[in-house]
Amino acid sequence: MTVLQTADLMESAGVLIAIFDQDDRLAFANRAFREAWFIGDNEHLLWADLMRRNFVESRGTVVKTQDFEGWLRSTLSRRGKTGFRAFETDLHDGRWLWMTETMQPNGWMMCVASDITSIRCDERTLRQDRDDAIKASQTDELTGIPSRRFVMSKLEDLLRDEGKGQSKTGCLAVLDIDNFKYINDRFGHSFGDAVLKDFAATLQNLVRKTDILGRVGGEEFILILPNTMPADAQTIVGRMLEAVRKSRPLPEQVSFRYTFSAGIAYGETGEDTADLYRRADLALYAAKMRGRDQICLDPNVRMSQLGA
Repeated sequence: MTVLQTADLMESAGVLIAIFDQDDRLAFANRAFREAWFIGDNEHLLWADLMRRNFVESRGTVVKTQDFEGWLRSTLSRRGKTGFRAFETDLHDGRWLWMTETMQPNGWMMCVASDITSIRCDERTLRQDRDDAIKASQTDELTGIPSRRFVMSKLEDLLRDEGKGQSKTGCLAVLDIDNFKYINDRFGHSFGDAVLKDFAATLQNLVRKTDILGRVGGEEFILILPNTMPADAQTIVGRMLEAVRKSRPLPEQVSFRYTFSAGIAYGETGEDTADLYRRADLALYAAKMRGRDQICLDPNVRMSQLGA
């Protein structure tokens, strides 16, 4: 079958099909998908912009929230973080869809949706309640990004040896807001919560589609960077350091600024999750001891692993 024949079949298929690239920009959508989400024939929008536009116009996916940007950040923090996932969603036109997302290691994603409107409403409601409960268990309530439970499971996935002869590598960064206890003690816990939410939102804007940012407790966060060498991880976290330095979490306290420190360790297939976390945590401790607001690499990283 030729590529042209494949494209023709996808265009005329009854199911809804779309492909997004590594930047989450629409690369292809068949007629059924374009009609459901109101996409022009020659439009190649970012998924976030598509959802934002349709939310304003009350069309496409039903998004039940008063804070769309918060919902979007939370959704993006989980979107594309697993090789495959399936879920149900409803559209403003009354249709109920069963959607699957298949993710490639390079960040490309294929979405396929089928119309399941004929399924009884009470059965749909029961499954939606189940999906909502799973989402809540995987999400940090304050910041909206993945919880410790979710990110630790993804770290285990990164290092798991599945016996397929495919070596997987990547970096783990442990991130900690500097002097957070002082911030809480001086300004109060509500101010501290605002800093935590600002920190999560600022970093999430710089996370790649294949990376996973999560809060593991208090002011500590972790960033999983699959298929990334330490030098590249340093560059990515370095951009985050700069963005946080420029951030002003509360308009009424324009003089307030904060920073964070980071430790980075490199892991390979079959390594122990706890050991990788320990090495990244020790690198974080070194960054704190050297004055904070900086990145330290695990000293066990070899020159051949730097990737520079």
